[in-house]
Amino acid sequence: MVVEWALWFAAGALGLAMLMCAWRLLGGPLPVDRVLALDTLYVNAAALVIVLDLVWGGELLFAAALLIALLGFVSTVALARSLSRGNVVE
Repeated sequence: MVVEWALWFAAGALGLAMLMCAWRLLGGPLPVDRVLALDTLYVNAAALVIVLDLVWGGELLFAAALLIALLGFVSTVALARSLSRGNVVE
């Protein structure tokens, strides 16, 4: 009972963190702020998927969280290279 309540609280906190990251992503004054907000948004999304998987008692969503984390890492690296060098592949 307490664990389920704590997991739902964590899901709500992660949802709020995702909303704040989306706000920074849309209103960030610098491109670097937007890249960092996108990176944090991916991490929060992966954590939310894991928490929801723990609540629902499944195993399939862990693979989805891994996929979100991998795509988030690759996109962050690509955006950082694009901002620093002007192109991604050289």
